[in-house]
Amino acid sequence: MKTNIKQILGFSEFDREITVKGWVRTRRGSSNVSFVALNDGSTIKNLQIVIENDNFDVNIIKAITTGACIAVEGTLVKSQGSGQTCEVLAKKIEILGESDADKYPIQPKAHTMEYLRENAHLRPRTNTFSAVFRVRHALAFAIHKYFNDNGFFYWHSPIITASDAEGAGQMFHVSTLNPTNPPKNEDGAINYKEDFFGAETSLTVSGQLEGELGAMALGLIYTFGPTFRAENSNTARHLAEFWMIEPEMAFYDIQDNMDLVENFLKYVIHYALENCPDDLEFLDKRFAEEEKKKKQEERSEMGLLEKLNFIVSNQFERLTYTEAIEILLNSSHHKKKKFEFEVKWGIDLQSEHERYLVEKHFKKPVILTNYPKAIKAFYMKQNEGEEVGKETVRAMDVLFPGIGEIVGGSQREENYDKLMSRINEVGIDPENLWWYLDTRKFGTCPHSGFGLGFERLMLFVTGMGNIRDVIPFPRTPQNAKF
Repeated sequence: MKTNIKQILGFSEFDREITVKGWVRTRRGSSNVSFVALNDGSTIKNLQIVIENDNFDVNIIKAITTGACIAVEGTLVKSQGSGQTCEVLAKKIEILGESDADKYPIQPKAHTMEYLRENAHLRPRTNTFSAVFRVRHALAFAIHKYFNDNGFFYWHSPIITASDAEGAGQMFHVSTLNPTNPPKNEDGAINYKEDFFGAETSLTVSGQLEGELGAMALGLIYTFGPTFRAENSNTARHLAEFWMIEPEMAFYDIQDNMDLVENFLKYVIHYALENCPDDLEFLDKRFAEEEKKKKQEERSEMGLLEKLNFIVSNQFERLTYTEAIEILLNSSHHKKKKFEFEVKWGIDLQSEHERYLVEKHFKKPVILTNYPKAIKAFYMKQNEGEEVGKETVRAMDVLFPGIGEIVGGSQREENYDKLMSRINEVGIDPENLWWYLDTRKFGTCPHSGFGLGFERLMLFVTGMGNIRDVIPFPRTPQNAKF
């Protein structure tokens, strides 16, 4: 029976017979003995296989090349060399899958991230990406565990929708109509009544609106699934397909929302620290090497592990958007004109502003609240009694070092008349949201929620520099390979 390498490396009893299977990272040695570094994906660490060449057919030895998949039966012994606790003395070797060593794209050397994206089908076999994807699993598991343990229900919001939750219009259309000759109305517009769903539909940009419906019945729900945005952006922070975590909570006000998000983020990051120590130690060293390549002023003031522990051990600073603007305006950074983007009340804060608040001013995570109504979504609860032009909503953004905004959320507007007024104000057809408005007619209550882009969390926890490198198969403009 196969034993995985992570288990084997934890054994303290030796001189036992084991079977191990995995992929060859490297093979070195002499004409008499070969040393094979074997990895099966269970850990970033390799298991050394010691092979007495004369005990095996020459064709078996020749087939043990980088990328090949093999099964080994042998004796687990205490390692005589440094850097490993144990090794396996091979007695039987089976070649499960040969690899053409000269053509194998993932050679035991440094490769650029762009090259590895072109070989995304094989990049999980590298140390970097195997570490990233094990951390991805740990974080996903921690998210489900956190919500389950705190009384939330996993709510499956639809991927195909007829509503644009964000109102941005950057959506992928879903249709079975003939694209070259679709049926049309008398005015020349496409007749979507003849489409599969009888209406114009798209891939969802958010599960929030449907999540609110769940919260109005089950109390506490969360969604965790793929979302899509047809934004023609090639930055290191954008994907066309990404995963979102969106809890919605009945009877929560903005303070409850902030308490939850802080507790949640600390929990999942702590879980990764506890359960992925080897992977995060490797990624910490990688992060340090990448930082050395940057200009001095662009380097992070903290290492990766230092940043993660920083989040877990610090209380998040809470302040209003207006207070943040005052801090930025009074900062030496602003007075010396070091900000690229203008600072004034009413702007949508840029990453440089957010990072200044976190990294320079407070030196801790920050939650900003009460943003200008004009720059936030229609569903956010409006604050009372404010001067015209200075209206705010009970929004909250969580800001982290090195990344800026990582979570956006709000208390939702539960008042039917105010919500309808806002919908009309931003030009949304109420008929398209009749079902959403119904929850404000029948048993409405204060409620709140937030959204966390999973890949953005992954960027922070792994220290990777590009969002395309924290998801197995990135979907970006002009790219849907694999």
